[in-house]
Amino acid sequence: MTSGTEMSPTPADGREGLDDAVLPFAVEALDVRGRIVRLGPSIDTILRRHGYPDPVARLLGEAAALTVLLGSSLKFEGRFQLQTKTDGPVAMIVVDFEAPDRVRATARFDAARVASLGTGPVRTADLVGQGHLAMTIDQGSAASRYQGVVALEGQSFEEAAHQYFRQSEQIPTRVRLAVAEEFENGAAHYRAGGLLMQFLPQSIDRARLADLPPGDIPEGHAHLDATGAPEDDAWVEARSLVGTVEDHELVDPAVSSERLLYRLFHERGVRVFEAQGVAEQCRCSPERVMGMIRSFSAQERRDLVADDGRIGVTCEFCSRRYDLDPAEVEAELDGTKH
Repeated sequence: MTSGTEMSPTPADGREGLDDAVLPFAVEALDVRGRIVRLGPSIDTILRRHGYPDPVARLLGEAAALTVLLGSSLKFEGRFQLQTKTDGPVAMIVVDFEAPDRVRATARFDAARVASLGTGPVRTADLVGQGHLAMTIDQGSAASRYQGVVALEGQSFEEAAHQYFRQSEQIPTRVRLAVAEEFENGAAHYRAGGLLMQFLPQSIDRARLADLPPGDIPEGHAHLDATGAPEDDAWVEARSLVGTVEDHELVDPAVSSERLLYRLFHERGVRVFEAQGVAEQCRCSPERVMGMIRSFSAQERRDLVADDGRIGVTCEFCSRRYDLDPAEVEAELDGTKH
């Protein structure tokens, strides 16, 4: 990664307040790499379209920020999906990121149960309850599909992400997520932000270190993690710095990603790379709808016909409605069988 730009106290003109973008960065002195995401109009469109209650909107906004942070690391054309299935008031969340830049998200929830939680701040645990979170990488074929699953047992999405990386990739990782409403000219707009940082040393044999007793840990690697395994001092420093990030710094349009990175790492030197835009865009289409209907039996297709004699299909992500003539559907299906 030699083409990045070294940070200065004042980011270049035109980069302040950049919304709907992922900014990769590296702090080579600490052997860390990461990304910051800022979602503005894209996440506001997703959340306002469905009129989610505020606690549900904030939860889905966090899930979207996490999905973009993880999905934007894909180096190939494919899809990264985050999905929860739980017994809580928010029974399911699905966020799709289609590389390199398209995101969509939806949530299913019990409005009465959400309302019963009150109007104050609501914990993630109260919304999702018990269940699981699945993260799926799909390159388009069954052979290239990978899925990691984390049990949801009262932890936040940040904590679930940490657990995922500990058990699936064993890479020291720190994640921060935030969602807020910004009021401008009397109108409220949702914003979401996130930071992901990973320790990727080039010169440390962590497998060897893990086998050493604490008294034999080389100088510069004297810290232990929660399991008693040695931690590198560089990672301890980087993690401590990211621990100072406040929620408002991740969502405030007056605090750019570059400015935040400079505040955190200017003493060590931080390098940023070309930002990647993010767009709210659904994958639904008439062709995909027909593909779904094609998987149904003849009786199931008849059951889809409403009282007005039409087949109506509404996309759960973008709310687009497809109005279909059953006779035309059957004719098209018959045509594809020959």
